[in-house]
Order: sequence, then structure tokens, then C-alpha cells
Amino acid sequence: MSTGAAETDTQAANAASTSGVTVSSLEQTLKEKLGAEHVDIEDMSGGCGQAFNAMIVSQQFDKKNTLARHRLVNSALKTEIAAIHAWTPKCFTPEEWVKKQKEAGP
Repeated sequence: MSTGAAETDTQAANAASTSGVTVSSLEQTLKEKLGAEHVDIEDMSGGCGQAFNAMIVSQQFDKKNTLARHRLVNSALKTEIAAIHAWTPKCFTPEEWVKKQKEAGP
């Protein structure tokens, strides 16, 4: 009887080595579900898809505090987040993003 769980340490290691989540799949989902104008995602796990940092710019963040923005993103990526180990989003409105870019300089 198989429960769908890994039956050996090797199977468990292979299953854990990749989440199936990619930078492009995260970008596409954020653009579709949040109307994100700019998405910059970095795979921090060396390519295995277990840890990501994200910079997300969306008008939907307007008039929302940081917690509300993160909840909105996490809701949009519920399935993906369940498959990965670490997710760190930074969320900006388009106006905040322009200001941040100007502060960063050329």
C-alpha cells in the first residue's frame, strides 16, 4: 500500500531537491493575479527552487500596510508557497518603486 510519501531516504532527498517552482512561474502568477507591473525574483537556493527573494510592484498594494500586502501576495501564491522552503517578498506601489529607484541613483 502506497501513501504517496517517500519510501526511502533517496526518494525523500530527490523530492526535497526541487520544488517544481521556478522564477518564471512565480513571475507569471504574480503578473496574472496581482497585475504586477514589475517583478524581480531571485532563486536563493542555487537553482533547486526552495528559497526565493522577490521585489513586486503592483497598484493593488496602494493603501495597504506591509502585512496586508504580504497577505495579498501569499494568497496569490498559496500553492507555490506550500511547495517551497523560504519566501521573502518586498512589495511596492508603482509610486513607491519610482521613488526607490530615484533614491538608488544611476
